[in-house]
Amino acid sequence: MPNDFERISARELLARSEREAVSRVKAGQPAQISPATVMDAAKDEATVYVYDAIGGWWGVDPKEWVPAFAAIKAKTIHLRINSPGGSVFDAETIRTAIAQHPASVIAHIDGMAASAATSVALAADEVEMSSGAMWMIHNAWGWAMGGAKEMRDYADLLEKINGNIRAEYDRKTGKGEDQLAAWMDAETWFTAAEAMEHGFVDRIFSAAAPDEDDDDANNATATVVPGVNVASGESDKARRERALLLAEIGI
Repeated sequence: MPNDFERISARELLARSEREAVSRVKAGQPAQISPATVMDAAKDEATVYVYDAIGGWWGVDPKEWVPAFAAIKAKTIHLRINSPGGSVFDAETIRTAIAQHPASVIAHIDGMAASAATSVALAADEVEMSSGAMWMIHNAWGWAMGGAKEMRDYADLLEKINGNIRAEYDRKTGKGEDQLAAWMDAETWFTAAEAMEHGFVDRIFSAAAPDEDDDDANNATATVVPGVNVASGESDKARRERALLLAEIGI
């Protein structure tokens, strides 16, 4: 995986998302950029977006998100994710709502699933990841105030949260606590191929490159590729998606 990603911490991702939300509010715009839910009655499908941080002052609020999600009447829900993560407890609330919904939920990692956003994705029945997207896991962190006892108690709480997160990842990947703890300790970024290899996602989406003999580039089709991308080279669309992601997170 690119070494440059080691410079991007979970804290900076979340802080950057908050700064951008604050800037939007100051400019008279909505704090969140997640598009509204789209219903397709003909296909009996809904598309729900998580394109913001989760919880906190500026992120997706489960008090609003969960009732709206639970009210969706559709056979299939496409959950599209591009999020730096956020509050582990708010993510758990959203994760539970997804897992308990009677619809078949398919998570699509469009750009980035980092931190708590991975928990949201893993609640879905299937997880599909764009070939240029990234997946990141790390240990829980937060702030505490008080004396030595309060600090020790808070550290114990963080360890319990880490245990819950590892158990959740293990149910999906079967990688075991030791391997998952090592990845979380290192705050590890995974490419789509790596996330697929280690069992975090079920398949990779890649835009198929047009036939070299085809003069009409518009004939290119979108292909869902089980496992790693078998296309001969990355498509222009995938390269643009990767470039946009890298620019978004400051690389």
